[in-house]
Amino acid sequence: MGRVTVKRPVLRIVDGETRRRPDTLAAEEPLEIRVAGRPLAVTMRTPGHDVELTHGFLLTEGVIGDREDVSTARYCDSLDDHGRNTYNVLDVALAPGVAPPDDSVERRFYTTSSCGVCGKASLDAVRTKTRFAPGDDPVTLTPDLLSTLPDALREAQAVFDSTGGLHGAGLFRADGTLIVAREDVGRHNAVDKVLGHALLEGAIPATGTILMVSGRASFELTQKAVMAGVPVLAAVSAPSSLAVEMARESGMTLVGFLRGRSMNVYAGTHRIVTEDAPLVGADGA
Repeated sequence: MGRVTVKRPVLRIVDGETRRRPDTLAAEEPLEIRVAGRPLAVTMRTPGHDVELTHGFLLTEGVIGDREDVSTARYCDSLDDHGRNTYNVLDVALAPGVAPPDDSVERRFYTTSSCGVCGKASLDAVRTKTRFAPGDDPVTLTPDLLSTLPDALREAQAVFDSTGGLHGAGLFRADGTLIVAREDVGRHNAVDKVLGHALLEGAIPATGTILMVSGRASFELTQKAVMAGVPVLAAVSAPSSLAVEMARESGMTLVGFLRGRSMNVYAGTHRIVTEDAPLVGADGA
């Protein structure tokens, strides 16, 4: 399987002085996802946890809702110039009775590491209906607990320490315990790996959990969290307007600019409790 990191020569310049040395970079390789031999999507990802990524992708696209919906997932023969398997093609067989993905899921262009929605067959298909709406999840959190999550996620990002070039996503219990953390050059892939792990562990819908991401809260990441039944999404950076709209429509709590003890709550304020009282926010929740 491809390595998570690679070494490349670099010219280092500090205060006018130059030095050549090897530098550690995050690996980026394509993964083609197939269903019953039919190409479905290609995503640029950091190799590793590909089965989780694929399960998470199929979950958040509405193709599957349970680990039993997949019969097998196996690497296909994808050979490089030297005849070695690249492990860059994964074929999934759905269980009997599980409908194959329709054309709205098919990505007609490859998915870049920065944007997972780009190349959807139809933008109208983006608002996928979830089987696990998070609106009724009764979980509550304190600002103090939320403030611990960015550092907890950062500590779990081992590869980031050596490359500085990976996004992180972590799924936490309501008491702040880390369930799983994953890294990837694509923020959407990191989330798919985390949610795929939860699916394979039989923990979907992900009730009573918090999904913490290291970057911004885009519409797609919000949709992925909704599709998995995650009641709280927190990000260290800003959400988009569509992310806020999606969170409010689905009953999810969305927290942005979570840095230290400072944060903005854009939706689902009723879940944030201080001194045994829920916050009152602009979203009316």
